[in-house]
Amino acid sequence: MSTIERASNAILTIPNVISALRLILIPVFAVLVASGHDVWALIVVAVSSISDWADGYIARRFNQVSELGKSLDPIADRCFILVTLIALVVRDVVPLWLLVLVLARDLVMLILVSLIARSGHKPMAVTYVGKAATLFLLVAFPLFILSVITRIPDGLSSVAAGVAWVCAVIGVVLYWASAIQYLTRGSRILRSAKEQASSEDVHDGA
Repeated sequence: MSTIERASNAILTIPNVISALRLILIPVFAVLVASGHDVWALIVVAVSSISDWADGYIARRFNQVSELGKSLDPIADRCFILVTLIALVVRDVVPLWLLVLVLARDLVMLILVSLIARSGHKPMAVTYVGKAATLFLLVAFPLFILSVITRIPDGLSSVAAGVAWVCAVIGVVLYWASAIQYLTRGSRILRSAKEQASSEDVHDGA
């Protein structure tokens, strides 16, 4: 099931500003992680995770859903997820295969979205499964960072790591489940577009 929302052509809205700020925080987060400032990195990733929920809520609650926001929000999510995973892999907090699974899914989606755009069809609506996947991943990341902060007790670190892994695994499973949904819908769209193009060619040649 997909979300269906009326979108305006507005650009300067509160949700769009929040999404833009989330994009700006990505290099800030990368620098903090690379320089070992884990507490500040935790704050940044936590703010980003909360803002992901906030911009969607504000957009729906105050009727500020926009075409720009429908593109900007998922782009900010994808970028933050990938950069965070790369940083966690470099720091040996999570294994490389987790990054590969997420990156492979995003590459599949990039190809699908490109094919649908070339067919002239509108972008597919975000599914609830996809939103849930993003939510679980964005909850997992601050917990992963919390688990490696040396100043916290070992017990809290272990709990944070355990919960982070549960959220990460659920997030990846849902991530690929949503990809299957998109691939199923996308194949129908592309098949329909191909049949329509073939029909028009027949009429043009008649």
